[in-house]
Amino acid sequence: MKQYSAKNIRNIALVGHSGTGKTSLAEAILYLSGGTDRLGRVADGNTVCDFDPEEIKRKASVSMAVAPAEWKDVKINIIDTPGLFDFSGGVSEGIRAAGSVVITVSGKSGLAVGAEKGFKAATKKGIAKIFFVNEMDNENADFNKVFEEMKSVFGPIVCPLVVPFVQNRKVQCYVNLLENKAYAYKDGKPEEVPVPDMGQLEDLKTAMVEAVAETSEELMEKYFSGEEFTQDELITGLAMGVGRGEIAPVFCGSAYTLEGVDQLMNGLIWLAPSAESLVGETATGQDGNQVELTVDDKAPEAAIVFKTIVDPFVGKLLYFKVVSGTIKSDMSLLNMRTGQTEKIGKVFMVKGKKQTEVPFVSAGDIGAVSKLANTNTGDTLCSPSRPVTLPGVDFEGPCLSMAVFAKNKADEEKISAGLAKLMEEDPTIDFYLNYETNERILSGIGEQHLDVVISKLKSKFGIEVTLELPKVPYRETIRKKVKVQGKHKKQSGGHGQYGDVWIEFEPGTKDELEFSETIFGGAVPKNYFPAVEKGLLEAVQKGVLAGYPMVEVKATLVDGSYHPVDSSEIAFKLAAHAAYRAGIPQASPVLLEPVGYLKTTVPNDNTGDIMGDINKRRGRVLGMSPSEESNMTCIEAEVPMAEMGDYSIMLRSLTQGRGYFKLEFARYEEAPPHIAQKVIEESKKNAEE
Repeated sequence: MKQYSAKNIRNIALVGHSGTGKTSLAEAILYLSGGTDRLGRVADGNTVCDFDPEEIKRKASVSMAVAPAEWKDVKINIIDTPGLFDFSGGVSEGIRAAGSVVITVSGKSGLAVGAEKGFKAATKKGIAKIFFVNEMDNENADFNKVFEEMKSVFGPIVCPLVVPFVQNRKVQCYVNLLENKAYAYKDGKPEEVPVPDMGQLEDLKTAMVEAVAETSEELMEKYFSGEEFTQDELITGLAMGVGRGEIAPVFCGSAYTLEGVDQLMNGLIWLAPSAESLVGETATGQDGNQVELTVDDKAPEAAIVFKTIVDPFVGKLLYFKVVSGTIKSDMSLLNMRTGQTEKIGKVFMVKGKKQTEVPFVSAGDIGAVSKLANTNTGDTLCSPSRPVTLPGVDFEGPCLSMAVFAKNKADEEKISAGLAKLMEEDPTIDFYLNYETNERILSGIGEQHLDVVISKLKSKFGIEVTLELPKVPYRETIRKKVKVQGKHKKQSGGHGQYGDVWIEFEPGTKDELEFSETIFGGAVPKNYFPAVEKGLLEAVQKGVLAGYPMVEVKATLVDGSYHPVDSSEIAFKLAAHAAYRAGIPQASPVLLEPVGYLKTTVPNDNTGDIMGDINKRRGRVLGMSPSEESNMTCIEAEVPMAEMGDYSIMLRSLTQGRGYFKLEFARYEEAPPHIAQKVIEESKKNAEE
């Protein structure tokens, strides 16, 4: 593939709901442009973009893939993103590198949540949006119904450019309103036919012309004077509107049968903003001030790494987008996160899993580099002569956590290393050791996400693991004041052991033990006070109810006795242990459970269901307020953390994937008696086992 300048490059992310044909559309574009010599099928596992073994096995995309196509002297960098919500990290990566999105919508099943989320993500990034209504070869497809759905959800910016002419539930031809021509397809090849007499055709044309007229004052004047726009004026006006986000053109066809795909490709060339026209990005200089970068091959280099692929044998492959300058082999670039200089080895153009070495990657284009050990997704690589930091990749945080256990004990130590590699590849994974419960915790976006992670652990690193619900870190405390004696006395020939203390235990205010002493007359020598405190600090690590740490306990050493020969630090330490064991059961011990602060954003229609679910989880709704997003409500509540294990799954199910939440630990509260009893019984059972 030849090198292209920024004005002839289009970076297009394919987004939309799972099953709407994004990967099939990428395959169709590659086939029609000559990028492949056969048309792969997702069902057959032989597409260019779904090359990961997990994708072939599941027949669905689980990660982002890049594949360039050449069409009429323009390079289209196709960025195929996953449609399954569990793999939204791939969408974040794709959106970061793209200048436009093509949102696929099923002509059969209609507008789905994935299309709405893709539209929202593109709007947030400020990039152009283009729709492709797919599956028009299906006899149950209904373009008009889908188009009306899109208008009701996205508003008047939705503008039809290619519409189907349907007879007997079959598309006879596709009418291109921009060209005022109609095309019928046979074996995927277009043939121009007379424009059919469609009742709504004039209305659709008028809607398109009005949208164009609003893009500039000149075109508005020409429209009001009754003059017709030339095709060049229509294309120019539409391109302006698309670039500014004021128009979202709609194409249609079938990626499976190649119908209408060529018209979409023409539309991308005419209407999608070129890499050059996106006028670069705003970076941050070392002094904290903003720096405007231009898409210029001759400017100092600046590139954003937007994806990492980790191979246990080959190493890391980093996908990057060049914002300015030209990245060549053997040059040295500064990594702004680490402050270290990275030596660029070979640079590649990537098409699915295939890498082709190229001499350079110019501004506006996408490339890849390998073997940069200290560079990760979201890092900026730039010229040392102009140190700047580009905005990173905005990932969704993990929301489902499970405890990880190795099936083979010999693999216990390998889990952390394997997951660390996978976390480089997928930043939406989180992994840490909970020292309190002594469990390894793996967090992801959903069940399928975690399933893919453990599957990759096995296939890439040979580590088999199981997932279980993590233990809840409960606490224990007391509600009553007691005074008890703790005595340790042992005689075994020679020096014995003697320690005697009287300690008052009462509710405190701090998480850690509060220790003090009020000894008078030297009943216990001062040099033994630290031993008593140390004994109590050790003792409170294990409560008397279920073995959880004690908190909010105040202990005061009030009296005791000692032996001038047999007393020792260890004796008083053991005496403190004895006092703890004797006193805490008398001080009305209770179990405390962690309570989290929950902030959930859901569609207005789902607020009743979500509040009902929060109540079922023993939660307390604190309030509701309108969200910044239209038709969404923010619900704030406090909920016991023990009840939140499957909350992400429930929320996705109830809101069809539209809802999202944030949960943070707030404090500990006394657990209800029936909950406490259940936890205590379970703890005793585990101890016996």
